[in-house]
Amino acid sequence: MSLVETENSLGLTESGVETPEEAAAERKGKKKKTGLLWWFAITWLSLVVLMVIIADILPAEYDRPIGDSNLSPFQAWPEFLGTDYLGRSTLSRIAAGARTSLIVSTVPIISGVVIGGLLGLTAAYFRGMAETVIDIFADALLAFPPLLLLLMLSSVLTPPSVWTITLGLSVLTIPGFYRLTKANAIAQSKREYVVVAKAMGARPARIMFKELMPNTVATIMSYAVIVMAIMIVAEGSLSFLGVGVPDPEPSWGGMVYKAKDSLEDYPAQVFVPCGVLFLTVFSLNVIGDRLRARFDVRDSNL
Repeated sequence: MSLVETENSLGLTESGVETPEEAAAERKGKKKKTGLLWWFAITWLSLVVLMVIIADILPAEYDRPIGDSNLSPFQAWPEFLGTDYLGRSTLSRIAAGARTSLIVSTVPIISGVVIGGLLGLTAAYFRGMAETVIDIFADALLAFPPLLLLLMLSSVLTPPSVWTITLGLSVLTIPGFYRLTKANAIAQSKREYVVVAKAMGARPARIMFKELMPNTVATIMSYAVIVMAIMIVAEGSLSFLGVGVPDPEPSWGGMVYKAKDSLEDYPAQVFVPCGVLFLTVFSLNVIGDRLRARFDVRDSNL
């Protein structure tokens, strides 16, 4: 192959540099691809929210048998997605499981943002002993493997329920939001507007909440969406291990756990909740990446 052919195959000009037209076309292609993924993610998550809203008004109750057990998908309504081993509607349980996923993904995020954010702002502003004490607390939580800590908290917080699982997950989110908020607040505290506010005698609370906090929101938003996906996977992992949300309250991971022994005979009972879980986590990651690019958040900040 000649040098010219090699350059052409690599998409280079004679000077070895991409032309502006080629670069613009490449950016347009990437933007179109990203836009399609973005709208797919928004559409899917809107559908998940809709499932949460209609979960209690579906004709088939999620905790009561409606017909024969182990029915395949694409049956007559309301057995459209089939039934599980007890004859309960898979569609109703998927919708009710969406509510479980919404709780275990949003409540820990709110807890992490509020508690971790307050601790991070406090440590960044006062530094010294306050920062040292809070760092020890955060490092102690981070020293435990997350899954092991969740299993330990699940055994302590009895009886198991959606809210005990949510409490355990909330504990895990605090150190991450603390470190992220502290790092961004320390960087912002060296900016001119903060120095001027201190020189003018502004109170610590005003500087933390009026000056530092608004400038950490973009990074926290990007991180929060990604953590939502992690929380859903964590709850699914606990349910799959048999220590998650107990019956009859459904969760996507619990549905997989209950159906895993019949995978060969009734694969839809595993693949349907797995597919819903995958698409939800994928959509959250797409939105998180888009927000990170939109606000120019670097990987090092996350």
